[in-house]
Amino acid sequence: AEAVTTDGRRITLSANIEFEHEVDLVKQSGAEGVGLFRTEFFLLEREECPSEEEQFALYSRITASMKPHEVIFRTLDAGGDKVPGEPLLEPEPNPFLGWRGIRFSLARRDLFKEQMRAILRAGDTGRVGMMFPLVSGVGEVREAKMLLEQCVAELEERGTPVQSKIEVGAMIEVPSAAMVAADIAAEVDFLSIGTNDLIQYTVAVDRVNPRVASLYRSGHPGFIRLIKQVIDGASQHQIWTGVCGEMAGDLLYLPLLVGLGVDELSVGAQQVPLVKQAVRSLSYADCSALATEALRAGETRTIVELCDKAATAAYPELMS
Repeated sequence: AEAVTTDGRRITLSANIEFEHEVDLVKQSGAEGVGLFRTEFFLLEREECPSEEEQFALYSRITASMKPHEVIFRTLDAGGDKVPGEPLLEPEPNPFLGWRGIRFSLARRDLFKEQMRAILRAGDTGRVGMMFPLVSGVGEVREAKMLLEQCVAELEERGTPVQSKIEVGAMIEVPSAAMVAADIAAEVDFLSIGTNDLIQYTVAVDRVNPRVASLYRSGHPGFIRLIKQVIDGASQHQIWTGVCGEMAGDLLYLPLLVGLGVDELSVGAQQVPLVKQAVRSLSYADCSALATEALRAGETRTIVELCDKAATAAYPELMS
C-alpha cells in the first residue's frame, strides 16, 4: 500500500539511515527509498577520511541493495565539533554557528570532490541523489554545483561511466535559505527541509539546553510560515520538497505538513508503517484548510491545538 490520502494526494515515504546494516530494516518497513543517508559516521569514525574507492564501495552496495528505489546521500555534514582527518587545533567558540556543513566542504574541496565522485559512481549501480547540508544562500549551491561538474568531467576523463542524471538537492536548515528558497529552487532538483536545525536557528534555541528547551517549538507560527515559503519557492520551479528531521515522523504535525504541500517525508525506518497508516487516514482537503488556518495563527498554542484536533480525528488509535 502507498502513502496516499483518502482524496488521492500521494506522499513519498522514505527512510533516514546512517549505517549499512539499516538497509534491511528500510526494505521491511515499506519505505520508498532512502531520503537521507548521513555520511558522517562513515567519514568520521577513523583517524583519516576514507578514500574515494572505500566510499564508492559502501555507497554502491547501499544503492544496489535499495534498487529500484532512490538513495539520497547527504554530503558530509561535519564541522562544528568534528572534522575528518585533522584535530581541531582551535576549538570554535560557537561551533553551531561556525564552520560546518557545506561551508566546511567548500573550504576542503579535495575531500568534498572525493565524496561527490564516489556518489556519482554509485549512480551506476542504482538510483542516486545527493544533497548539500546547511546551505545559507544560492551562492554556495552554485559553487557546489560547479565542483560537481568538475567531478563529472574528471570521471569522464578517467573513462569511468557516470550518470549525469542524478538528482541534486539543497537542504533548507537556515532561515536565510528558506527566505530565498525560490532562488535556490531554480538551481536544484529538490529541496529537503531539515527541521531540527531550521527550528533551532529560527527561534534561536539550543534544544539540548534545559533552560530554553521549552521554547524549541515545531508549531511556532514563524517556523510554519518559513516551511510554507520553502514549499512555495520549490513549486514555482516545479521541483519537489521533502522534510527530514524529527518533525517528519511526528504524527501530531503530520496533518499540517501534508496540508502545507510537502511531497516527501523521510523518517526513521521503524516509523514508516505508522506514518503511512496516518497519511492514509487523512484528507488532503481537510489538511489544506488546516494549513490555511495555521498560517494565520499568531500563537504556537493555537497551531498545536489545530493539529491535535485534526490528528485525533483522523487516527485516534495512533494518537493515544
